[in-house]
Amino acid sequence: MIAISRFRVPGDASGFEAAARAVVAQFASSAGSLGADLVQNLDDPGLWAIVSRWADVGSYRRAFNGTDAKLVLVPLLSLAIDEPSAYAEPASVGENRPRGTVG
Repeated sequence: MIAISRFRVPGDASGFEAAARAVVAQFASSAGSLGADLVQNLDDPGLWAIVSRWADVGSYRRAFNGTDAKLVLVPLLSLAIDEPSAYAEPASVGENRPRGTVG
């Protein structure tokens, strides 16, 4: 599966970039990580994304466990554009219902 977190970064992005590189490093060192990248949009330089690849959704979710992970991941990822961010091969998704419609 992949997770794509997009960010709108107005003006100087140096502080954002440093925090985002720490997130990428944290993801890359997590069990089940298949890699992570920080990317910047080619047409809109204020639009950035962290793209991470995972063995499975459980590995992605477990990457948020522990104090160190929470201190690095949560402050930046809480600033991401509010949109669904997890993707998988269609055959592995099964019945896919929008947020808020289950339970």
